Amino acid sequence: MKRIFFTVTNDLTYDQRMQRICTSLAENGYSITLVGRKLPSSLPLKDEKFHQKRIVCFFTRGKLFYTEYNTRLFFFLLFQKMDAICAIDLDTILPCFYISKWKRVPRVYDAHELFTGLKEVATRPRIKKFWTRVEKKTVPRFRLGYTVSESIAEEFSRRYGVNYSVIRNMTRLRELNETVPKEKFLIYQGAVNEARAFEHLVPALKSINARLVICGDGNFMPQLKELIKENKVEDKVELKGMLSPDELWAIAQKATIGMGVAENTGINQYLALPNKFFDYIHAGLPQIAMNFPEYQKINRQFEVAILLDDTNPERIAEAVNNLLLNTVLYQRLRQNCLQARLILNWQQEEKRLLDFYQSVFNQ
Repeated sequence: MKRIFFTVTNDLTYDQRMQRICTSLAENGYSITLVGRKLPSSLPLKDEKFHQKRIVCFFTRGKLFYTEYNTRLFFFLLFQKMDAICAIDLDTILPCFYISKWKRVPRVYDAHELFTGLKEVATRPRIKKFWTRVEKKTVPRFRLGYTVSESIAEEFSRRYGVNYSVIRNMTRLRELNETVPKEKFLIYQGAVNEARAFEHLVPALKSINARLVICGDGNFMPQLKELIKENKVEDKVELKGMLSPDELWAIAQKATIGMGVAENTGINQYLALPNKFFDYIHAGLPQIAMNFPEYQKINRQFEVAILLDDTNPERIAEAVNNLLLNTVLYQRLRQNCLQARLILNWQQEEKRLLDFYQSVFNQ
C-alpha cells in the first residue's frame, strides 16, 4: 500500500477539497495522511478513512506563523515513512521539497490557486517578492502536479514549462432534498478574504429586497463588519462563521441565489474556478458570478449563472433583482443546475485524480 502525505496550513475540519481528495485515494487502496494546523477554536476531528495530523503553533498568522509551521512540519515529516509527498499550495512547498529530496520519494504540487496571484500577496511588494522567489525555486522542480482550472495550468506552463493536470474542485454528488422550503436569501460561502468584492456587494444590498447569509471566515472579516455598519445593512446580513460541510449543505438548499462575485485584481481571481461555483450548482442555485474565462466555459455549456463584467454595486443589485423577479429566467437556470450536477461532480472528476496518482507510481 503506497503511503502519501498531504500538507496544508489550514484547519482540517473545514477543508472540503482535501477531504474529498484524501477520501477518494483512501478508498482506492492508498494510505493517506493529511497534515494541517490546530487552532484554539479547532473542533475535534471526525473519524475519516485517512489519517489526520494537526500541528500546534505558538504563532497564528504572518511571517512568524509560516516560519514556525514550516519548521515544525519539516521535522514531523522527517520521521515519517512515505512513498510520495504532496504540497498543497506554496505555503507548505518548501518542507515537502526538502523532504522529498532527503527521502528520495516523488513530490507532487497541488496548486489549489495561483498563490502569487492572490490580491493579498500581489499588492504587497515585499510579500510578493518572497513568495515569487519560493515559486521560482520550487515549482520547476515539481514536475508532477495538478491544479483546479485549465487557465491556471496554462499559466504554470507559460511560467515554468511544467505540464500540470487539471482536477477541478467539484462537489460530491448527493441527493438534493427538493422538499426543503426555500427562503428568500442570498448565500455567500467560502473565504472572507480580500478581492471577494465585499466592498461592492455590501452596498448593493441597499437596493436588494433580500438578506445575505455569509458562511465562512477570513482575513477580511474586520473590514466586512465595518462595511456592514457603514452601509447600515445590519438587518440584511447574517454572519454564520465557519461551518461544517453538512451545515453548509443544509443552508444552501434553503437559499435562493448563490453569490460568487470577485474583483479582477490579481491574476488568481481571474483564472480561478473555486469550489463554491460547483457547490451552488449542486444545491440547484442560480448564481451571480464573474465573466471570467473558467466561468464562461461552463456557462456556455449549461447556463447556470448570470455573469457580470464588473462588480459595480448597481450592476450587482440589478442582476440579483432580475433573478428574484424573473421567474422564467430563474427556473431555467435552476433546471440547468439540476442537469449540470449530474455531470459536473466529484464522482466523475475523481477518475482524473486516480489516474494521476497511478501514473506517479508507474514512472
